[in-house]
Amino acid sequence: MSLFSIAKNGKRCYNAYNWVKCRLLKGKVHKMFGYRISAGNPACLGVTKRGSDINFAVVVRDGKDCSLLLYRKGMQDVEAELPFTEEMRFGEICAMEIGRFPVTEYEYNYRIDGEVVQDPYARRLRGRERWGESVEGSHRLRAAVCLDRFSWNGDRPPGLPYEACVMYVTHVRGFTMDESSRVRHKGTFAGIREKIPYLKQLGVNQLELMPVYEFAERERKKTSGKHVPVMRTERNRINYWGYGEACYFAPKASYSASGNPVKELKELVRELHKNGIELILEFYFPKTANPCLIQDCIRYWASEYHIDGVHINNQGVPLRELALDPQLSQIKIMSESFALEECYESGYEPARRRLAEYNDGFQQTARRFLRGDEEMTDQMAFCMRRNPMQCAVINYVAGHNGFTFADMVSYDVSHNEDNGEENRDGCSYNYSCNYGEEGESSLRALKQLRRRQLRNAFLILLLSQGVPAIYGGDEMGNSQNGNNNAWCQDNPISWIQWSRKKADRQLQAFVKDAIFFRQKMPAFGRRKEYTMRDILSKGMPDLSYHGRKAWYGEFENYSRQLGILYAGCYTGGRTCYVLYNMHMIEHEFALPILPRGERWHIVADTGREEHVFYEEEAEPLLENQKMLSVPPRTILILAGKNDETD
Repeated sequence: MSLFSIAKNGKRCYNAYNWVKCRLLKGKVHKMFGYRISAGNPACLGVTKRGSDINFAVVVRDGKDCSLLLYRKGMQDVEAELPFTEEMRFGEICAMEIGRFPVTEYEYNYRIDGEVVQDPYARRLRGRERWGESVEGSHRLRAAVCLDRFSWNGDRPPGLPYEACVMYVTHVRGFTMDESSRVRHKGTFAGIREKIPYLKQLGVNQLELMPVYEFAERERKKTSGKHVPVMRTERNRINYWGYGEACYFAPKASYSASGNPVKELKELVRELHKNGIELILEFYFPKTANPCLIQDCIRYWASEYHIDGVHINNQGVPLRELALDPQLSQIKIMSESFALEECYESGYEPARRRLAEYNDGFQQTARRFLRGDEEMTDQMAFCMRRNPMQCAVINYVAGHNGFTFADMVSYDVSHNEDNGEENRDGCSYNYSCNYGEEGESSLRALKQLRRRQLRNAFLILLLSQGVPAIYGGDEMGNSQNGNNNAWCQDNPISWIQWSRKKADRQLQAFVKDAIFFRQKMPAFGRRKEYTMRDILSKGMPDLSYHGRKAWYGEFENYSRQLGILYAGCYTGGRTCYVLYNMHMIEHEFALPILPRGERWHIVADTGREEHVFYEEEAEPLLENQKMLSVPPRTILILAGKNDETD
């Protein structure tokens, strides 16, 4: 039972003990409540502390009635309802200050126009501690104030430039939820922390997490001004990915093993930084989101959680403001595209690139090139060298939306029957190929071809100039059984299966070697874009294309092969020649003449099942230094080496 309710403008209100006449006046103390209540500071939205006083501020549009609901922790009912008076309204912001209020002993909500709502600036929510449970009752979900201090122990962000990054993208729950993950705290921030040694061993130094803020995995539909929990049915699927309206300032409680998501997420960030790994968080804001809230949100996560960047998944976001915000000058901002002319002057080259373009362009081109489509060679060459000076690019071949790597080479069409939409949902353009049989196959030759195509796909990704982004589980052949839209699949379909099969271990080892090769070869992951000219008169351009004739790339519409030469005299490393043959027949490539004393050696061959990359001291010397035949659907990496080192 509510102990009391305070009405505004002198109206009578009822409490459990008697009838009282209440009026809130600036600076006056209400006898029943016992705390000084006055107009607050509208400049600080959410709940803030000034000395021993607590300020509550919230946006209320159209002059609607608004009151603050206070609940004592552990109690079900509202203990106090404090209306915002006219003195407490500043435009569309309602602000109230309560003197010497023990806010950590309370939780709160707002009642706006008769509806109980949560504070959009709440730093923590209570009521969703258990994943997948519906929150029944309008007062069950409450905002909480977290004033606990956290010891960062001198935490310093890695501060990696984009060109040094290799990204790993995953879902907090799906990364470790399966039994095969062998972690103690499955599906939590703590579970990811247990897997940091794996990430470090793999060679990635940037981790992106899908939404980690408080979203409703079980939506509540609105009926007659009230929220009614939707019961579990076949069509009431879970919002596994976490896109939609949310409480953007609060880390998700059900992702916490300890019961303290704020502390647990900060511990994860601190541990990632200790191991040289940056943390990127993905945010989805609906088009109706207030631009001020968005900017405040990103600032808050940057300062309070020490995150290294954000991937903003919406075009309606004030990207220009974020890009120019001095408070976010050290934070990476990633989004689908940027109007760079609004952010920088023409020709301006930032000392440190903060912006990054993050879209499906590379994925679609790479998949079509991989399966041998016509008219893709020229587009693939452009995507692989693209590296703008003002804005980095994030490259990926697979992500949560679409086929995984394994499914990309195993299915021609999507198989989303488990989603309950009669396989009508998801993207219809997968640019995939099953190479003769839909789904899993027992044919040895087919399985070998698919594994080779996986290796090819990873090399296409890792040998391109942008930031390579690997979707979690792809490095071990993870499959979703042909589901290309697993947004509602909170089960082994979307959970990473930490396979122990020999073929999957071989793929993992290959990806690890490929990442190491990228990081040690200065030809890849450069700060500046290749000019394709010999601007320093070295005898060859910094990057050039070749085919059956040296120095002549084959870009005809029927071409499915591409030779790219990276000149060591410009990169500062070995001269590297990558030969891509995505055709189903063998093709010959001419070998350009190396600087005096050097000869071509094979560095890697995706036609090999194991040990795709040779040890440098064991790299085979090519007998024919003028021509080389590349087998079907194979990538070869050659590098120059001085004879004296043979």
